[in-house]
Amino acid sequence: MVSAPQTRAAAAAAGEASSLRAAGVGKVFVAPDGSAVPALDGVTLNVAPGELVSFVGPSGCGKSTLLRLIAGLDAPTTGELFAGADPIAGPSADRGLVFQDPNLFPWLTVRRNIQAGLVARGVLRQRRHEVEEFLQLVGLEPFANAYPHQLSGGMAQRAALARALINHPRILLLDEPLGALDAFTRMRMQDEVLRLWGTRGTTMLLVTHDIDEAIYMSDRIVIMTARPARIERVIDVTLPRPRERGHAGFLALRTEILELLHFAHRDSGPAAAILR
Repeated sequence: MVSAPQTRAAAAAAGEASSLRAAGVGKVFVAPDGSAVPALDGVTLNVAPGELVSFVGPSGCGKSTLLRLIAGLDAPTTGELFAGADPIAGPSADRGLVFQDPNLFPWLTVRRNIQAGLVARGVLRQRRHEVEEFLQLVGLEPFANAYPHQLSGGMAQRAALARALINHPRILLLDEPLGALDAFTRMRMQDEVLRLWGTRGTTMLLVTHDIDEAIYMSDRIVIMTARPARIERVIDVTLPRPRERGHAGFLALRTEILELLHFAHRDSGPAAAILR
């Protein structure tokens, strides 16, 4: 496994990863009854190129909303977001997004799902060779001609990761991508994501409700309050990689985060249903 400092340095040197800056980001939604529902309030954060940062917090607090804003799928009500030196004003191939549901096209084979982004951008002819490279990278060469319904949950997520990575995003946004998997598959996929991170050096932002997952994978963990979400604390994870889930330091950090989430938690109420 490539160490995090080595990954960040290599990614920054090659220009393959981007920094991210959130400056006073707020977001307010309008509920069906016309009332204002604040989702985010004054979120300020700097992420270094090649860093893997996770976000944990109460359900419905707005973690996924923040990822959608970074992806450019929605605009903040207040504040600004920057990928590198460029303000985020809309979607870009430089920012990939992977959801909990793999969202593969059911009528396309694995190979054609992976190449879909290249087709949409009109660059398949020049970069067709990369499709085979990414099939190999995620271990799906034997299933290249299979359809999504023929894949296990873990294989489908690997295909979704390859589809996002083939566009060479400088930032990869992961919105609970392993949440629907069983415990053992989830742990294997955590290692798979870390392997891809070590190979590609992409800046990764992970939303998760699994505290062990956040500790196991991240350079830093951002603890968010209940709605409207603010950053309660940012924790540096200094445990050496690869990490041992039973290590005393791992367990102590889990206890610390659980206590932070307990004290930061407030009932989000029924309006949380409109927050993503």
